[in-house]
Amino acid sequence: MPTHNDQTPHGHKREEIDASLGYEQSDVKVTGILVFIVAMGIFVVVTAVTCYGIGKVFNAYLNKEDGPNSKWTQTVDVRQLGNLPSSPELQNKIAEMTKSFPTPRLQLDDGNQDIADLHARENLLLDNYTWIDQSKGTVRIPVERAMEIIARSGLPVAPAAQTAPLMTGDSRPVVPMPLTNGFAPTTYEQEQAAAQATTAVRNEAQAVPAGQ
Repeated sequence: MPTHNDQTPHGHKREEIDASLGYEQSDVKVTGILVFIVAMGIFVVVTAVTCYGIGKVFNAYLNKEDGPNSKWTQTVDVRQLGNLPSSPELQNKIAEMTKSFPTPRLQLDDGNQDIADLHARENLLLDNYTWIDQSKGTVRIPVERAMEIIARSGLPVAPAAQTAPLMTGDSRPVVPMPLTNGFAPTTYEQEQAAAQATTAVRNEAQAVPAGQ
């Protein structure tokens, strides 16, 4: 025996739907859509008017604080001035001012010059004789000289270290060979070296006719 009934939980009778035509016979109710569009339009208009009024109040307050406009407070279109040329005197003055700033100071470039200076100091230590402790007579020798001594005399052999037996599952650490024996010059340093070489060749070419 079917248990279906035609009553809704609120006691209303279900609406019979005629599906014989194969499509809905009722139209969409546009009342809700129209109400939403009208409400949204009113909200946008009210918001725009409110923002405009707030802007006018702020501008009036600022004008009152700044006082009336004069020839010193006129608005100028800086785009008409174009790009101003660099002034070497102004740059030198700025450089002198920045030297008096407390450390740490911001870098004026992307750090290429700092890296080049670091490599120059390292090359100075690696390629020349320098004192380690003058009182003890210890001297730092160039890398090329150290390599010649090692190639001729060899390195001293260290005694075998006493190692304990490995535990279960352990393995002896392996130290890989270094990927490089020093640093590679950066692109900035290569460009600086090429510029210096070009300048030296140009100076030699100009000095030959003068000597003749």
